[in-house]
Amino acid sequence: MIQTANYNFISKLIPLCGLFFVILINACVAQKNTILPAASQTEEYLPYLTGKSVGMVVNQTSTIGGTHLVDTLRSHKINIAKVFAPEHGFRGEADAGATVDSGIDKKTGLSIVSLYGKNKKPTRQQLEDIDILVFDIQDVGARFYTYISTMHYVMEACAENNIPLLILDRPNPNGMYVDGPILEMEHQSFVGMHPIPILHGLTVAELAQMINGQKWLKNELQCELKIIKNKNYSHSDPYSLPIKPSPNLPNDLSIALYPSLCLFEGSVISVGRGTKKPFQQIGHPELVEFGHTFTPVSMPGSSANPPFEDEKCFGINFETKDFKEGISIKYLIDFYKAFPDKDEYFNSFLSKLAGTESLRQQIEAGFSEEEIRMSWQPGLEEYKKMREKYLIYEAP
Repeated sequence: MIQTANYNFISKLIPLCGLFFVILINACVAQKNTILPAASQTEEYLPYLTGKSVGMVVNQTSTIGGTHLVDTLRSHKINIAKVFAPEHGFRGEADAGATVDSGIDKKTGLSIVSLYGKNKKPTRQQLEDIDILVFDIQDVGARFYTYISTMHYVMEACAENNIPLLILDRPNPNGMYVDGPILEMEHQSFVGMHPIPILHGLTVAELAQMINGQKWLKNELQCELKIIKNKNYSHSDPYSLPIKPSPNLPNDLSIALYPSLCLFEGSVISVGRGTKKPFQQIGHPELVEFGHTFTPVSMPGSSANPPFEDEKCFGINFETKDFKEGISIKYLIDFYKAFPDKDEYFNSFLSKLAGTESLRQQIEAGFSEEEIRMSWQPGLEEYKKMREKYLIYEAP
C-alpha cells in the first residue's frame, strides 16, 4: 500500500514538475526578449562616469524602472555637477514652446541649465567644470520633435570643448518607418535641423552617428561619442513608452499619430491641444459638417491658452479611425478641401514642419495623396542607402 501511495504521488508530481519547467523556460525566454533601454545597463557605463564631474542632459523620461537616472547615479556616488534641460524642462512640466528657466531643482538641489529658449546650446562657461556629458532622453522618431535638435547642439558644444558625450540609447516607437519629405536646408530650424525625412527610422544614438558621419556639426566638427545600446531591440519591434515623452503625447496612439497630425500645426486646424486627447483629434469651429466635437480649454502644464480656447470645434476623432501608420497626409488634404477660406488654411510654420514649401504647393494645386507621396520617393531611397551606414539595430 505504501509503494502504491508513493507511485500515485510521483505520478501526480511529474506533470506538475513538467508544467513548472515550461513556465520557467517561458519566463527565461520572455526575459531574454524584453527590450532593455541602455540606461538599465548600469554596469556598461558606470566605469565611464566614476571619478568624473558629470553633466546630465535628461528629462522626466530618463528613468530606470521607476527611478530617475539622476537618483540612480547619485546612489552609485557619481558626481553630478549639473543638469541640462530640453524643451518641457527637467521634470517635463512646461508647455510646448514655453520658456524653460534655469535654476535649482527643488528635489535634488542640482543646478539646472535650460537648453530651450535663447540658450539652446551649452556655453563654454556652462561646461567648464564638466568632464563628460550624458544624454538620456526618450525620442519619438519625428524630425520636428526638438529633443534631437537639443542633442545636435550638445554634440556641437562637446566637440568644441573636447568633452565626450555618453549616449544612453532608447528605442524609437516609430522606428519601423522611414517616411515623409526630406528637409531642404533652406527650411532648417529648431524643429528640423537635418536633411532627413519626418520619420527618420533612427534611435538617438544612430542619429548621433549620422550627424558625425555626415559632418553636419558646425565647421564639420566631430563629437567623441560613447554609445550604450539597447538590448533585445530591432527597428521592427513595437515599443510602448512607460512615461509620456511630453505633456501633449500622453499615450501610444498620440505618439503614432504625431508625425502626421503635427503638420496641422502649420494650418488653422486644432490638433486637440487643451483637451484630454491631444494629437488624437483634429477640428475647427467652422467645419460644422464633421460630426465629432471638442472644446479646448486652458490646461496649464500641457496647453495654456490653446487655439480656439472655449470654442466648440468640429472634426475627427482618430480613436475611431483605422489610421494608416507612418505618415498620412490624407486628412491634411481633406480638411483643406473642406475649409471655406483656403487662403487662410496654411501658415508659414508648415514649411518648417514639412521641411519644404512643396507640400503646401502640391495640396493647393490639387495633387492627390498618392501623387505627393510619389514625389518623396527619390529622396527617401537616397536617404535609406545613407541610413544603412549608421544603423546599430536590425531594420525592416
